Amino acid sequence: MARDTTLNESEPGLLDQLRLAATILALSLLAIGLGGGAGLVMMKSLEDTIIERYKAQREEAKPIPSKYVGDIELRKIPAVIANLANSTTDWVRIESSIVFTRDPSKPSEIVVAEIRQDLVAYLRSVSLAQIQGPSGLMHLREDMNERAKLRSNGKIQEIIVETLVIQ
Repeated sequence: MARDTTLNESEPGLLDQLRLAATILALSLLAIGLGGGAGLVMMKSLEDTIIERYKAQREEAKPIPSKYVGDIELRKIPAVIANLANSTTDWVRIESSIVFTRDPSKPSEIVVAEIRQDLVAYLRSVSLAQIQGPSGLMHLREDMNERAKLRSNGKIQEIIVETLVIQ
């Protein structure tokens, strides 16, 4: 009997397998190309958006105006040393400066002396518990600024606390 050497059509041949592999490879390369291209387009769009926002923020940014305007002066107050309220052992030493509007009718030395006197009186009425911690320091500054503004009829803009030592 003679053997049939013709290929059976139901079995996939080598040629069919090569065609299938080539098709899968071509589709994979197409998908990679399309995905990469879409990613580059999206990145460019995102970059353009960020650049536009940055330019808009730079245009909107305006210099912050100084709160110190007019004919102002900065004077250092000599160190104030006072004992705290209800204690003979707790002392406070504070070094500060004042920012105030010049007044030709009142020399700046007089303004500094009056504010120093007020600071001594105020510090003698404060207890240690009132000025402890960050919030205590903030309240101390606010109270000193308020007293200075009242004393000077609004001429003093701010008391700047340089050092504060509690002993």
